[in-house]
Amino acid sequence: MLLLKKGDKVINNLSLCPMKIKIISGLPGRTAVSLCFICLYISSLAQSSTAAEQKISLLFMGDIMGHDSQIWAAENISTHTWNYDDVFSYIKPLISDADMAIANLEVTLAGPPYKGYPQFSSPAALGVACKSAGIDCLVTANNHSADRGKTGITGTIFRLDSIGMPHTGTFSDRDSRDKLQPLILTKNSISVALLNYTYATNGISVPAPVIVNMLDKNLIAADILKAKKLKPDLIVLFLHWGTEYDTVPSTGQTAIAEYFLSTGVDIVIGSHPHVLQKMVWYNDGSPFQGKAIVYSLGNFISNQRKPKTDGGSMVRMEFVKSSGSIKMISAGFYLTWVYTPVFKYSQKFYILPCSEFENRSGFFSKENEYDQMKKFITDSRSLLYKQNDCFREYIYNGSGWLLNN
Repeated sequence: MLLLKKGDKVINNLSLCPMKIKIISGLPGRTAVSLCFICLYISSLAQSSTAAEQKISLLFMGDIMGHDSQIWAAENISTHTWNYDDVFSYIKPLISDADMAIANLEVTLAGPPYKGYPQFSSPAALGVACKSAGIDCLVTANNHSADRGKTGITGTIFRLDSIGMPHTGTFSDRDSRDKLQPLILTKNSISVALLNYTYATNGISVPAPVIVNMLDKNLIAADILKAKKLKPDLIVLFLHWGTEYDTVPSTGQTAIAEYFLSTGVDIVIGSHPHVLQKMVWYNDGSPFQGKAIVYSLGNFISNQRKPKTDGGSMVRMEFVKSSGSIKMISAGFYLTWVYTPVFKYSQKFYILPCSEFENRSGFFSKENEYDQMKKFITDSRSLLYKQNDCFREYIYNGSGWLLNN
């Protein structure tokens, strides 16, 4: 009987029961009522099954930088205001499609003077554009957190709070850290505890009472224990670590990441090297079955133009929760590249999803720009296709995105 077919929308539509009663109204009353109750029972079971299963997609992005040329490109000279929305215009649909999108803000929002390297301060408009693009949370503990001292740290916190952007990694004082760490994000009845730490702050001291979370094994272990007591469905550890411009993580990084997995972390996400590094989904019966490490996401937006630094990746993981248990069901990545054309003597910045543009040479203003993106794609695939474990690339097929087999 079609009504009993698994997945059929009729099963899930309780409003159709009166129609079935009408159809069988010629049957004896007791039979008709019995069939109606069967229909109600099956519909209830189907609805209960649907309600018991929740799904969530997590999207992680790498380094959001703010070099001088990016600040100049975002400025409207006549109004002396800044707008970064164009930067995300081509990547926004993919960000917005995720249930939860998290990125590394590797600048301060300290106020003027606005400058890039070596001591970054970008206009607050960068944070506004991140939120408008669909980014749900920013991590702020990195080697540039203290670039503008105490006022830079508190200014960044204040400006992110003022636009309603959740964040973690830096705190105005000990009480704030105690109250806000870990950051708990919830979507689709699934909770995620987010922790964020950095290896250093470029030798700049962090003046009391402000706090930048440092990558200290004992500190992180204690924070993980605190997070576990809150019983989140997932614990994510976002680490600013590793060696800049090195495409291979160290054995020490693997050891410490696996240690944190053993203490209850589900996902380790890495930033800082400004180049891509491997992604591992433990899906082979290992002690870390179902957990993942992404060693480096590379640059999401910056003006670094040397090979391998001119792009990065977004990593998407999907989970399903049923009967109180959650598991990862897919893991993939999108290659992204920073396109910096010059129009009417003004440089622009755009984050492009590579697969969607790799066969569109006519889109680019100059042939060498297209060639540069193609080189990034080739180099990245050569690295990740060989070193990744169970993470596959999302490929654009002309109408949508599919995981590459």
